[in-house]
Amino acid sequence: MLKIERSLHVSPVWAGHPVGFDLLAHGDRQLAAFYDDQRRMTVASRALGSGAWTYVRLPTSVGWDSHNYVTMAVDDEGQIHLSGNMHCIPLIYFRTTRPLDIDSFEKVEAMVGRNEGRCTYPYFIRGAQGELIFRYRDGKSGNGVEYYNVYDPGTRTWRRLIDGPLTDGQGRMNAYPHGPEQDRDGVFHLCWVWRDTPDCSTNHDLSYARSRDLAHWESSRGRPFDLPITVETGEVVDPVPPQGGIINGNAVLGFDTQNRPIITYHKYDADGLIQVYNARLEADGWRIYRTSDWTTRWAFSGGGAIVFEVQVGGVRVEADGGLSLSCWRIQEGPVVWRLDEATLRPTGTYPSLSDELPPEMLRVESEYPGLEVQTCRGRGSEAGAHHALRWETLGYHRDRAREQVPPPSALRLYELKRET
Repeated sequence: MLKIERSLHVSPVWAGHPVGFDLLAHGDRQLAAFYDDQRRMTVASRALGSGAWTYVRLPTSVGWDSHNYVTMAVDDEGQIHLSGNMHCIPLIYFRTTRPLDIDSFEKVEAMVGRNEGRCTYPYFIRGAQGELIFRYRDGKSGNGVEYYNVYDPGTRTWRRLIDGPLTDGQGRMNAYPHGPEQDRDGVFHLCWVWRDTPDCSTNHDLSYARSRDLAHWESSRGRPFDLPITVETGEVVDPVPPQGGIINGNAVLGFDTQNRPIITYHKYDADGLIQVYNARLEADGWRIYRTSDWTTRWAFSGGGAIVFEVQVGGVRVEADGGLSLSCWRIQEGPVVWRLDEATLRPTGTYPSLSDELPPEMLRVESEYPGLEVQTCRGRGSEAGAHHALRWETLGYHRDRAREQVPPPSALRLYELKRET
């Protein structure tokens, strides 16, 4: 378990609904991106080890949409890139002009200047050669495409990594991807579900592709894909139909000890009950394993940010050589299963993330009814250190306004150490 070394007040923040924050360390600086008590996008910066923050507020404010998270990256020249507060609207993107200096943020109106009017789901990743890549969706749920841009720090410009989209719903659907996730050999793996309409019950057809450079993509058998990938031309791992119990956000990539990709997801079984499944790429192709034996049905439908009754993580190899799979279900809370590698069935448990974080971090402090604890684990912290943000909000409300909202919540940074 982690124990609290110290906590630092960051800022009062908006508590009317959950929306993702970001926490990133680079060099000797730590950066937190969030929405303050007046909903303004804010970046706070401190020297690692210091308790003093500096702040900059950027010219955009969040409404009621829980899709509008904030995400950051730092390029090879030390410039900070930030994007967020977007759900089918024109690109919102900021970049510094001085390394790690939040006072030098400037709004950049366009990356490549095309297909940037209906942006959602910004995502920064590093490519095979360490290049900074930006992925986003152009379009809306049920009608969208995925674009990949690559950054040139020398000219401070973006260009398309792929001339057109990677996936294209052809006006009939859109792909909801997870990844790309890089395996131990450096290969990138991507999985996704297709969705026909804004109704989340219309997700279907768990799909897969892989790449060594994020520009050229192939099937699990090495068949090159002509881009963009469509539902007809792609590789379907499990042809789950609409209303079949699969949902975007809960199809997650992982790997076993032999570096084989595993996609964790859920769907309805023959009795209409929700179950966790794992699809693993084996010598003779994809093999699907049922992992859970639940006796409940999660009947989800509709649009907006819904309350998930099941959440799954990806299969991972633990320090003891075993396989783990994290899962949360509304009936019993979090669990991390220890999986038998041959059958992908649970044989025991590992400590969960909730078990790892100090209990006092996860305890609701406010007396306002309905508040929940939100956390954000830090990325890029110094060796041996762990950092996390903590705040409280009301739960998801399908992106609709509330008549009454709680007072602002205290956003705090926790410095954590592992107990020995």
